[in-house]
Amino acid sequence: MKLYIGNKNYSSWSLRGWLVTKLSGEPFEEVLVSLSGIVPNPANYAFSPSGMVPCLHDGDVVVWDSLAIALHLAERHREMWPDDARARAWARSISAEMHSGFATLRSEMTMCIRERVDVRPWSSGLAANITRVTQVWDESRRRFGANGAFLCGRYSIADCFYAPVAFRFRTYGVQPTGAAGAYLEALLAHPDVREWERAALAESAVIEADEPRHIYRDKLAKR
Repeated sequence: MKLYIGNKNYSSWSLRGWLVTKLSGEPFEEVLVSLSGIVPNPANYAFSPSGMVPCLHDGDVVVWDSLAIALHLAERHREMWPDDARARAWARSISAEMHSGFATLRSEMTMCIRERVDVRPWSSGLAANITRVTQVWDESRRRFGANGAFLCGRYSIADCFYAPVAFRFRTYGVQPTGAAGAYLEALLAHPDVREWERAALAESAVIEADEPRHIYRDKLAKR
């Protein structure tokens, strides 16, 4: 398999696609594509029908979008989802919610793994998104987390989908307490997440559109 991904410091969607591919246990080649301000990037149409990353080439099958990649790989690796039917339905639902929602969090807390910055006060929409993520983490751990440290016990696709949020929370100083806080620490400590982080920190590219100190320069200048 061959997985096309964007810059590791910035590309949250690539992180999800990469983590679920790692979770499958199948060997793959990663191809790093430099992100640009053009979305979708016409240069990417040579390997991605949408012009976006991540995009997985699995033999003669091409799968783009992180959720589609997860579903494709889980067809032959059922252990990527929880075993219990109720936990599996829950994990699929919270993964889909993350995939389709949290627009304010995405726009106001861009993923920049190497950065640490406090941009409070948060907007009401961002605060609501943070509250909802914390609710998801707390309830997942309470209902389905008895047999492990992750959302539904065993590390699964659901955790892969919330990994970019974990990096965002750390970057912007969001510190949930209780079960959600313990989960945040466990997710950031997972070997696959740590592997991605090390590679992200080794990158030198700077994309100002995704840099918190550029996005919030006016707010930070007043402090």
